[in-house]
Amino acid sequence: MEGIDKKQKSVQNTTLAVALITNFVNPFATTALNIAVPHIGKEFHASATSMTWIVLSFIFVTVLLSIPFGRIADIRGRKPILKSGILLICAASFLNIFSPSMPVFFLFRVLQGIGAAMIFSTNIAILLDVFPANKRGSVLGISVSAVYAGAALGPVAGGLITHAFGWRGVFLVISALALVAFAMAAIKLPKDEKKAVAEKLNVGSIVLFIVSLGLVMYGFATLTQNIPSYFILAAGVVFLVVFVRHELRTETPVIEVRLFSGNRDFSLSNLAAMFNFASVFAVSYLMSIYLQLVKGFNADVSGIIMISQPIIQVILSPIAGRLSDRKSASSIASAGMACCGGALFMFAFLDGGAPTPYIVAGLILTGVGQGLFSSPNSNVIMGSVPKKDYGIAASVQSTSRTFGQVIGMAVITIVINAVIGNTPIENVASAHIATDLHISFSIFAAICVIGIFISLKRKAKNAL
Repeated sequence: MEGIDKKQKSVQNTTLAVALITNFVNPFATTALNIAVPHIGKEFHASATSMTWIVLSFIFVTVLLSIPFGRIADIRGRKPILKSGILLICAASFLNIFSPSMPVFFLFRVLQGIGAAMIFSTNIAILLDVFPANKRGSVLGISVSAVYAGAALGPVAGGLITHAFGWRGVFLVISALALVAFAMAAIKLPKDEKKAVAEKLNVGSIVLFIVSLGLVMYGFATLTQNIPSYFILAAGVVFLVVFVRHELRTETPVIEVRLFSGNRDFSLSNLAAMFNFASVFAVSYLMSIYLQLVKGFNADVSGIIMISQPIIQVILSPIAGRLSDRKSASSIASAGMACCGGALFMFAFLDGGAPTPYIVAGLILTGVGQGLFSSPNSNVIMGSVPKKDYGIAASVQSTSRTFGQVIGMAVITIVINAVIGNTPIENVASAHIATDLHISFSIFAAICVIGIFISLKRKAKNAL
């Protein structure tokens, strides 16, 4: 019995270590790259509008493929998908060091997004599979703290690396971190257990899902840039309706509609996650541009200022996760989103003369909000489904979160196109950037308020 306990403990520790590493790499890459965005734009003489696709190209692909990979992983095995995703990020990041132009740069960002989708759709499901239900909140809290640790180190490391070696050095570090994660997963992660009954993969559903959601997202992101975008968005909505009808009729759906039907906590928690990330995700992107192009700080100083947000998240996430195992996770998450709303309201008044303590206070309040929201909200989602559905539930959660990120970046793209247009970033007046911030953060504050009301609609405590 003691041997079995030791073996189980070893599996849990190994799985948690892999989850922590993979959760660290992606946010580190994102926040480090946000600091480097102005430098990438200047080297390739990119317009302010096209620069948003440095982030959008990555999350666009991630949101399209998370659910399909989650379904594939549930049928074929989660661990091979996870390891393949880590390896793909490692290779694509290394190749991006040699990008000669913006189109090639975007291509490798797309490959990174595919790898991220493979990770996001599997690592949480693999983690929760080996821990008991009464430890779920604590484990999620620790796991989320690794996300914020990556987000905390990213701005500082990204600023220092970009200032000393240029933006290409950021991708070299990302590739090295991914290589370490792959080695850990390949050597120490146990193999998947074989299923007694093989399930069928519905390729038609997957293709229909990717096409419909892809058209909707692309149409929305480019809505103010050209007339065809309106038709693309309309076509996406039509395909989305067709997809839902198809899923209701097929015996092997890519998305289990029963997870939403009658499951109030699951539905509202995913919707709350979407609104939360739609309102908060773009904070680091906008603050990086604001600090460097409006306030005139170097990349390294900007990174040091921006670290205040994720550091708070690292501290609060495990505490909030443990608390959500005993108290109402929904209430904790709602309080967190309210803090985010207050911070976004503060950011809406930023201008060139804003004092640094005011900026830091807003970032800290954002960190408090995200620290209180993420792990309790995830606890509600994963606690509302049976263990056999962890894979698809984690994929839906990842898609909700990432789709929110797409909405956030799409809002920025629309506002930048309206205020700044296609002017190269190095020629944009700081007053125009400040105007862009005022409008964007006002919209994000309104989105966050809607999210608070959605979050408060949940009444149930955790279902263990």
